Amino acid sequence: MVNHSFPVDFLLLGFSEHPGLERILFMVVSISYLLTLVGNTLIILLSMLDPRLHSPMYFFLSNLSFLDLCFTTSCVPQMLVHLWGPRKTISFLGCSVQLFIFLFLGTTECVLLTVMAFDRYVAVCQPLHYATIIHPHLCWQLAAMAWVIGLVESVVQTPPTLRLPFCRHRRVDDFVCEVPALIHLSCGDTTYSEIQMAVASVFILVVPLSLILVSYGAIARAVLRINSVVAWRKALGTCSSHLIVVTLFYSSGIAVYLQPKNPYAQKRGKFFGLFYAVGTPLLNPLIYTLRNKEVKSVLRRLLGKAVDSRESQGNAA
Repeated sequence: MVNHSFPVDFLLLGFSEHPGLERILFMVVSISYLLTLVGNTLIILLSMLDPRLHSPMYFFLSNLSFLDLCFTTSCVPQMLVHLWGPRKTISFLGCSVQLFIFLFLGTTECVLLTVMAFDRYVAVCQPLHYATIIHPHLCWQLAAMAWVIGLVESVVQTPPTLRLPFCRHRRVDDFVCEVPALIHLSCGDTTYSEIQMAVASVFILVVPLSLILVSYGAIARAVLRINSVVAWRKALGTCSSHLIVVTLFYSSGIAVYLQPKNPYAQKRGKFFGLFYAVGTPLLNPLIYTLRNKEVKSVLRRLLGKAVDSRESQGNAA
């Protein structure tokens, strides 16, 4: 049976077939969400407060942290409600907003990671001209381009997805409203929607990833021509954090949006989707903080100032 009118609500099945797993996931997702809020907010504040972090790399990193805050907040609170209690429904409006935000921010992150790869390419391959090429005005233009491309993609893909003839049972076999799950919910012909998703996935995932690989290929060639071990380590330290983030984000994104159409892949894609929505926003600040000497140095200095301030206040009292 097909419902051609807008449904009142959807039923997000998530992991409801495994009640014991839901309790475990509730604890894991709750802790991950809190750490995500703290970690990404910390990176934004450090980039704003310390002049040594007023550079293009940390400008783009602040954009990534803000994006991750919005991305995870768009789905995790509702996910926690569904994991904890019996209520698994989401309104049509809520599903529409969540789908729009997911497409908007997911696409923006793909483009932003490509921009960050270009920044690393210039830093390693054109170090003498870095300040001239990656100037503040260009940074704002590149960041704005990433956000605009994400907005356009979401505006283009969200309405056709929501106009699909959904089955009357309205059971979405996922924990969020995503394009693959909503296409699977349709009881009508989804050929156009599947083609549209495949084409969009190529432009959003494959093309940016190819540009990132080209950038790192050029970086690798430049590094191999250097005979200094110190220079090798510096180049590796400059690029390793971004490369790890790219690997985690694109591997989970490709697993969700380019998966084959069969029940096993759909179940597996649900776990990849959970990591895509919860894991990557959590790991991004940890990777950049733990592997970045500048961030750790600034953090220690600010914490030291806070401790000294408390001690001086205590002595004065």
